[in-house]
Formats: sequence, C-alpha cells, structure tokens
Amino acid sequence: MNPLDQKIEAHYHKEGLFEEVLARLENQNIDLNSVQRSDIAGVDEFHVRGAAVSKELAASIDLNDKKVLDMGSGLGGPCRMLADEFNCTATGIDLSPEFVRTANALSKLVGLEDRTFFIQGSATRLPFEANSFDVVWTQHVQMNIPDKENFYSEAHRVLKPGGYFLYYDIFRKEDGNIQYPMPWASQENLSFLIKNNEMAHIVEDLGLKSISKTDQTQAGIAFFTSLLAKVKQQGPPKLGLNVLMGDSTVSKLTNLLAHLQKGLLMLESGVYQKST
Repeated sequence: MNPLDQKIEAHYHKEGLFEEVLARLENQNIDLNSVQRSDIAGVDEFHVRGAAVSKELAASIDLNDKKVLDMGSGLGGPCRMLADEFNCTATGIDLSPEFVRTANALSKLVGLEDRTFFIQGSATRLPFEANSFDVVWTQHVQMNIPDKENFYSEAHRVLKPGGYFLYYDIFRKEDGNIQYPMPWASQENLSFLIKNNEMAHIVEDLGLKSISKTDQTQAGIAFFTSLLAKVKQQGPPKLGLNVLMGDSTVSKLTNLLAHLQKGLLMLESGVYQKST
C-alpha cells in the first residue's frame, strides 16, 4: 500500500472485528448456527440509511442473474443483500484486510459464501479484466480517494458495454470549512470531497450516460435525527455502526448531520449506463 492507503486503512481498522460481531450476537442469545442476514444488518452496511437505501438502489435496475462488483465493499452487507434478494453474484473489493476477512466470514455465517466473494485491493487498481461485470456499484467510498478520474475510469473499464454503474455518495454542496471527525475521515487529510456535478462530468466524459439521479439528503437527515435521538434515550445499539466507529460514533454522525442540515454536504444516488 502507498502511504495514503495505509492511513485510510488504519482509519477503518479494528482488530478482531468478526469475533466482536459473534460475541455481540451471542450476547443477544442468537444461535450462531442459524444466524440470519437480518441479525447482522445493523453493522454490515457502513453508509447512511444502511440496507434501506441499498435496496432502493438495487431495485432501480434488473439485477437478476447479473455479475456485480462492489467497489469499497466494507463488511459485505450490500453484496449479501444483492445476492440473496436480487438473485445475482456479487464480488466485493476493499482496502482493509480486516474488513475483507470479516466480510467473507459473515457470508459463510449466513450461508452466502457461494454467491458473494471478497478480496483485498484498491478501487483505483482493480485486479479484473475489462468488461468483466454487468453492474458496478459503490457507496460512500470516493470521499477517501483523491484521484477521482482513476477511480471512475476503473469502474468504467471493468463494466461490460450496456452495463450499469450505480452509486450512493456524499458530496460537497457548497464551499466552506468542513469540521472533522467524519465517519470516513478523522482528519481533513483523509478526505477528498467533490461536488456532484464534478463527478458527473468525469463519468460522462468516460462514456457513461445518466439514467437517473436522486437527492437523498433529506432522507439522510431524517435517518440521523431519529438514530441520534434513539441513542441518546437508549444508548448505543447492541450491534450497530458503533462496532466500527467505537467511542467516536456519536461525534462523527453528529458532525455529518450538521453539515447536511447546513447545506455544506449532500447525499445523492444515481444510475449510469455504459454505451454499447
């Protein structure tokens, strides 16, 4: 890994992550021999609104029997959801060896190891041949990547002609100082925010055509407002994003909520199609 990748990997790293998930499941009296995807849903989708927004995005195209790549797959929740509910095969790549180890172990735990596959690597240097996937998918990853053109060009390269690029991301909306920590960066030197129109220019220049876009900001604000109120009243969930972010969870989520409310940041999802 280059020095920046090492710093980003260290930001997300948590030793013994899979083992902690198992311990928390046991503490809830869940039989480890019959764990369901719903039992781990609170922790395995590391993005705003979790599984709900992933399902919305997945439903926007026909995924049946498709081959999907998740760029920045985290703990693998989206890949497992896609494989289980949309009848496709999903491969995930992530910078963090611990995330990849945990993702593979969680898939085996819930019986989806034959339809989900996770490898360690960089989204800017994908180890796949051109035209390998029907769908390329990414959620809340590009904020850690300074070379946006390389990131999106790799997505375009491995996508089959006529295939779809699906994204759900955090973008800068207005100029102004961003206060850290954030979920993706404890300090500014790990954060590389761009505006949504800058992303659009890059991918359209590559030959991707916009099919749909959805402003997800208000939905994200509502999600965080409810979540933080619940945490204040009841404490952290037994198995939630606090497992990944630890003691900094509330400060990071509060910061992100405030910036969405102020209009400095925005959430957007969308679908592009590669020309045939």
